[in-house]
Amino acid sequence: MEINYWAGTDIGRKRSNNEDNFLIDKQLRLFVVADGMGGHASGDIASAMAVYGIRDVIFAERDIFESYDDADPRSHVEVCTLLEYAVHSTCATIHGKARAEPEKRGMGTTLVVLLVIGARGFIAYVGDSRIYLLRGGIVYQLTEDHSLKNELIRMGKITADEFEDSPYASLKNAMTRAVGVYESVEVDTLDFDIIPGDTFLLCSDGLYEYLEDDDIANTLALPDVKEIPGALIDVANTRGGKDNITALVVQAVGDDIDVDNDRAAELNLTLDTLKAVPIFADLSYQQLVRILNLATQRPVIAGELLFSEGDDGDELHVVLRGKVELTRDGVAIATLESGAHLGEMSLVDTSRRSATATVVESGKILAISRSDFYEIVRREPRLAVKLLWSLLAILTGRLRKTTADLADAKTATGLVPDLTDDLTDEEISDDGTRSAIPTRTARKLRETDGALRGGTVIAPMPTPDSRAGDLDPSAAMTRDDMKGSEVLDDDSMPPTPIAPSSKTAPKQTASPSASPSASPSASPSASPSASPSASPSPDASSKGPDKPPTKPPKPARTPLPPTPDPTGPQPKAASAPSPEAPAPEGADDGGPAQ
Repeated sequence: MEINYWAGTDIGRKRSNNEDNFLIDKQLRLFVVADGMGGHASGDIASAMAVYGIRDVIFAERDIFESYDDADPRSHVEVCTLLEYAVHSTCATIHGKARAEPEKRGMGTTLVVLLVIGARGFIAYVGDSRIYLLRGGIVYQLTEDHSLKNELIRMGKITADEFEDSPYASLKNAMTRAVGVYESVEVDTLDFDIIPGDTFLLCSDGLYEYLEDDDIANTLALPDVKEIPGALIDVANTRGGKDNITALVVQAVGDDIDVDNDRAAELNLTLDTLKAVPIFADLSYQQLVRILNLATQRPVIAGELLFSEGDDGDELHVVLRGKVELTRDGVAIATLESGAHLGEMSLVDTSRRSATATVVESGKILAISRSDFYEIVRREPRLAVKLLWSLLAILTGRLRKTTADLADAKTATGLVPDLTDDLTDEEISDDGTRSAIPTRTARKLRETDGALRGGTVIAPMPTPDSRAGDLDPSAAMTRDDMKGSEVLDDDSMPPTPIAPSSKTAPKQTASPSASPSASPSASPSASPSASPSASPSPDASSKGPDKPPTKPPKPARTPLPPTPDPTGPQPKAASAPSPEAPAPEGADDGGPAQ
């Protein structure tokens, strides 16, 4: 693959000196741009030391290129490590010079490096200078600014449009990383495939802050590479030119147009398919490239087994071409075509495969292992946040869907009956008013739940229907029916004393050993406001035998027993007859035997 290139730099319209520098080494296929900082006496020195320092280190370690294997990911890591080492070495050299010469203290520089080996590109960068890629008419920014402005935007503190009018506008050129300001610096690297037709732009901030992506795309598309840097610089000067301006353009030219087009189509398809996976949907182009570098791609043939049901799941698979059939217990459950993916939870979950995957049409599979996924999460905190947030969104959506499906299934099978309408029905009268009608369920709830009123447990009176295990719908009671009976709905109604039910009931007197704290409801004269219909006859409280009642007595209630005195004899508690046991011999139908 042939490489064409050209560069240009300009002082701009506001500055008195040019602190930008660039370097091109044709033999090494090395391209570097640096934007110095630190004042009139040192910015240009720092940038010059940077571009030549990078070149010297890489040239000294050029033997690494002889053992480079493009098909081996370890070779890619080795080259990226070399670029990091070159930047670290250069940083220490610049910082040492600044310490030795006080007038240069604080000097530093931004740095962007592009190294081309075979059909692969390697970049390293520090600061706010940038590298752009034009591919298929679309411009991609391959670097990320290490500046205060970009950090504020990334954190959501401010938007790019608001920055110029914000309190941070005076700090526009503040860097969060620079080469030479400190003895060491953190370096970002990236490696990627280069396809014929790719065009790269390495530039300082004095150029890109005046350009939109459309300006870059239209200018980089010019046929003569030598015209491009000058055209870009002219645009920047025309629109202000308040800083130094540097542009370095690199073009990749292939020998076989058809082969190059096929390779470009394959790479674009891979990136587009990867972005269609939900966990990677929110990643930038640069971040997608990082994920792609983790993946392994391999051809598959029809009949090949990807994994079996019950196997340990530790890879995400993406179908780039061909078809894959999923079966469970020998039954086909789905067929996955190009663009589909399976096993994304395997990146974080150690459960076994729930189905068997078999290739039914030859094609190509992309796989990402859990260990590689963990490695990039560890090394790339910002990328990790996006990936883990996407996983959380996926799991949340699946949980909601599962919950909704489970609720629908239970309702459909009657496992979750809706009792709302059964609790209270509404009857609409002729005049349009509504009245609540207790239904069977409401009555059952009311009659089976005891009510606590004024310290007395009021239980429902058993009926033949309730003893039989069912309730008669005709036994519904109105509020008037319940007054004076065993169910009290009115909190203000006091407990009613027990009426004697025997024809010869003796006079009731208080026990001399009863506790003074005994409930007044245990005494026949407990409340003067008690209902007259429940009070005993005046003759009942006199000496001698009671007169027989003139009408059948009302059912007796069972009051709470008085609190016993732990030091005295315990009083006998009144008891109600059990509906299940026969009445003792000699007892009347209306009450217990005396």
